[in-house]
Amino acid sequence: MARSPFLFNCHDLPRRAGEMREYELTVSDHEGLGFDVLSIEKDEPIYIDLKIESVSEGVLASAHIESVAVGECGRCLEKLEFDIEEDFQELFEYEKDTRQKSKKDKKSKNDEDEEDELEVRQMDGDEIDLDGPIRDAIILNLPLNPLCKPDCQGLCPDCGEKIEK
Repeated sequence: MARSPFLFNCHDLPRRAGEMREYELTVSDHEGLGFDVLSIEKDEPIYIDLKIESVSEGVLASAHIESVAVGECGRCLEKLEFDIEEDFQELFEYEKDTRQKSKKDKKSKNDEDEEDELEVRQMDGDEIDLDGPIRDAIILNLPLNPLCKPDCQGLCPDCGEKIEK
């Protein structure tokens, strides 16, 4: 299985609450992100300004993402570029120590159902996987019906040419 290009190693972040590090990353070895009508193409650079902070539960990752999506206008089918600028903040919990059992580990069925709904991301050793938060930030904010111009009139039903004002 190929290693995700969005894995980030937090080994130089001390596990003391309040510690913080900032990074500028460029990911350009990835699959396409988006929909058929508008997406960040495979291997298009995604620029990430990442800040990781050590908190008592794990690592809090905050990021600003920039890239360019390409697609076609939903009315006239003209090629378009869409600038992407999104932010996200995600908590990655430290791995649970499986050697220690406590009362907290003995959860009721209702507690487990609530936790499943919240979907807490876990660290894998010192690594956090930014793939999910980046995909969520990008895909959930892409327009479903992108337009080349807000007042695009679309195509003429008779000749099929783009209608110009």
